[in-house]
Amino acid sequence: MTGLARFSINQMTVRQLSLPELVGACRDLGVPGVGLWREPVRAYGVEAAAGLVRDAGLTVTTLCRGGFLTATGAGERAAALADNRRAVDEAATLGTGTLVLVPGGLPAGSRDLRGARERVAEALAELGPYAGEHGVKLAIEPLHPMFASDRCVVSTLAQALDLAERFPAHQVGVTVDTYHLWWDDTAPAQIARAGAQGRIHAFQLADWITPLPEGVLNGRGQIGDGAIDMREWKGYVEAAGYTGAIEVELFNDALWARDGRELLAETAARFTEHAA
Repeated sequence: MTGLARFSINQMTVRQLSLPELVGACRDLGVPGVGLWREPVRAYGVEAAAGLVRDAGLTVTTLCRGGFLTATGAGERAAALADNRRAVDEAATLGTGTLVLVPGGLPAGSRDLRGARERVAEALAELGPYAGEHGVKLAIEPLHPMFASDRCVVSTLAQALDLAERFPAHQVGVTVDTYHLWWDDTAPAQIARAGAQGRIHAFQLADWITPLPEGVLNGRGQIGDGAIDMREWKGYVEAAGYTGAIEVELFNDALWARDGRELLAETAARFTEHAA
């Protein structure tokens, strides 16, 4: 299949495939990159996973995910920092330079968004240097505002950059994800801002389809099925200087119910049609 030079498949898109099945399918289809998730990688074994992917000639484009750094209790914060250091170690072992961070939602009973974001910054002050020492960049991912309470107090690229800019670009940058940002007419200018500083560390595609399913988390549409112009967004990041992998990350129960190899082949074809 042509047009796949920058294509990467996020592991969650085809989570019905085991890691060896995913690696084999990527090799057979000519998919050059994979974005991996910590849980299935740890279940397989981090070093074993690194060898499996490396031997297949694949590039690990990102590791998902670190973050969830908004807790107020000292014990919870210490545990979160320790887990994120482990995530950095895992990313380094897998040979990827990018750890995607989802900052976390509001602690139970809290309504203080600004305070939660500041606690993210405090955590990054400890994690950024550690990541830099290991050759890993932290990529803050702003999520759609519907996730602000329970998953991510950073809802816009501007908010993500306000946090990232406190630290060197080789330590902390951002993830640009079409699913979460397509609605924001200030996002193109913020992408340019991020690019000027070398802070676009990951670029992910998913489409927006309605109605959203109950629970909303698993509502990401196959690219080409929804409202987002993928080439327009690719143009924004390329104009900002981004030349890295383009990762398709879909959470969708209907897609997960299908044959995984068939879904991977379809996603590669859709990438070629709408984003290559």
